Amino acid sequence: MSELTEPRTTPAARPAGRARALPPVLVTRALAPGVLERLTPFCEVTLHGDDEPMPRAALLAAVRGTAAVITTLGDTVDAEFLDAAGSGLRIVANHAVGTHNVDAAACAERGVLVSNTPGVLTEATADLAWALLLAATRRLGEGERLLRSGRPWSWAPNMLLGLELGGTPLGILGMGRIGQAVARRARAFGMPVGYHNRTPLSEAARDGAEWLPLDDLLARSTVLVVTCPLTAATRHLLDAERLARLPQGAVVVSMTAGIVDELALADALDSGALFAAAVDNFEHEPAVPARLLAQERAVLVPHLGSATVRTRRAMGDLAVDNVLAVLAGDAPPTPVGPPARISPPPT
Repeated sequence: MSELTEPRTTPAARPAGRARALPPVLVTRALAPGVLERLTPFCEVTLHGDDEPMPRAALLAAVRGTAAVITTLGDTVDAEFLDAAGSGLRIVANHAVGTHNVDAAACAERGVLVSNTPGVLTEATADLAWALLLAATRRLGEGERLLRSGRPWSWAPNMLLGLELGGTPLGILGMGRIGQAVARRARAFGMPVGYHNRTPLSEAARDGAEWLPLDDLLARSTVLVVTCPLTAATRHLLDAERLARLPQGAVVVSMTAGIVDELALADALDSGALFAAAVDNFEHEPAVPARLLAQERAVLVPHLGSATVRTRRAMGDLAVDNVLAVLAGDAPPTPVGPPARISPPPT
């Protein structure tokens, strides 16, 4: 298989000796090494072998006539996309847990299945949430910038004082797989854990964490970790008014773009209402608000939640599993959204 780095689509190598045409599959981004080799014996793969999203016009042209597409969060799958693909499209396999880039209802209307990659990135994302939490509370970014600046410095009793986590109340907004993994790690720090979901978890699933109404959770969370999915109902759920309900000197760690109003977060840091904040991904990626970039107490990383070798390989493998299942006439392992009909494979 040929995987080129130029920002254009390129047909991957096709096995010789096939009497029947292979179903065409578009992959919109270079994936982890070894993943696409699982597709090429069964599909005619066209790869956009670049780390940047496909330009919209190129995406609409490349999707025409495909049976399956492996997309990423940078690809908008809407009515225009589906019209461009045509009636042969059978599955959109999103290489992510989130699917806010996919109009699942429009897909279902056209009989197109949608899948995502849940579960396999839980531990890596929870690890990063804790890395960000520790970096924010112990002011590691500020310390590293000081050293790299070359400015003279010396140890002092009041230098870059941070916060300790032992016994500190932790709030988790969104107690799904990732939120539960964050909560498990909190036990090592002796942190009482509260959480908010639309509905409380079972006693076994919450594992000692306490469900609280959102406003009550905010009022008691010295540290707040945001892991809930982005939906129409959760967009900017943490606006200026709700951020103001956190205790003075709280720390916010955001693992989901769009839940926290980024400008309101900058305001809260400016005023000193928050001690620090950390953000893993942003509402208008790759753009980051200049006011956040200017914050010394903000730890900002470029969407690294699932960025480990093992996890990205697992995400790619799961996306491929979904494509191969649907092209074989089976249900995808991890479907999303309204049910769509499962079409039999062509004879």
